[in-house]
Amino acid sequence: MKIALVTGASSGIGYEIAKTLLNMDYQVYGVARNFIKNETKIFEEYENFFPVVCDLAKLDELEKTLHSLKKIKFDLIVNSAGLAYFGLHEEINIAKIKNMISVNLQAPLVISQYFLRTLKENKGTIINISSVTANKESPLACVYSATKAGLSQFSKSLFEEVRKNDVKAITIYPDMTKTNFYQNNTYFECDDDEKAYIKSEDIAKTIEFILNQSDNIVFTDVTIKPQRHKIKKIKRKE
Repeated sequence: MKIALVTGASSGIGYEIAKTLLNMDYQVYGVARNFIKNETKIFEEYENFFPVVCDLAKLDELEKTLHSLKKIKFDLIVNSAGLAYFGLHEEINIAKIKNMISVNLQAPLVISQYFLRTLKENKGTIINISSVTANKESPLACVYSATKAGLSQFSKSLFEEVRKNDVKAITIYPDMTKTNFYQNNTYFECDDDEKAYIKSEDIAKTIEFILNQSDNIVFTDVTIKPQRHKIKKIKRKE
């Protein structure tokens, strides 16, 4: 049985990825700050799911968590946890900037480094969930897009380092996804048109497709967009 580590597993994209991997007969270690949300109760049905409570924004806590998992021979790492604060850059405080850098960039780099030797032994795979904002100008999301651009560049460079060891490094670039990710955004959210956003399940199914391909090929960069380009602009009351 193959073993996977999935961050952000308590909700959204990470939650759907964890479920999909469990249904593919993976043993899944799901990382999240907590598992108290109702939807995570579904994991109780799976004997092969192991919740790992960790705040990825806290480096010392992350290091202790990784140390506790050091004996596990992972075949797959999915860095899917993400954090965003939207707004004009001068209005984003330092604490929010640090948190975005820690969760979106620092944590994937640290996790990948920690388990890379094991992945080389197992000819494993690292999947980084980036964003389409990594490849374009993103006003009102300057820091978020910068962290995702950094993650994407890391993923590309890492693949060139480890491809000779038969390790795959894959970057997924989702567009607007229907999750609670935008709940604190006072500027825009997914449009009501179902063809104007993608779902977490779409990303999970894409990963399933990628993992079922021949070992001889690698989908290094995969962009997932909705059929239509529509964003609902909003202005919530403070």
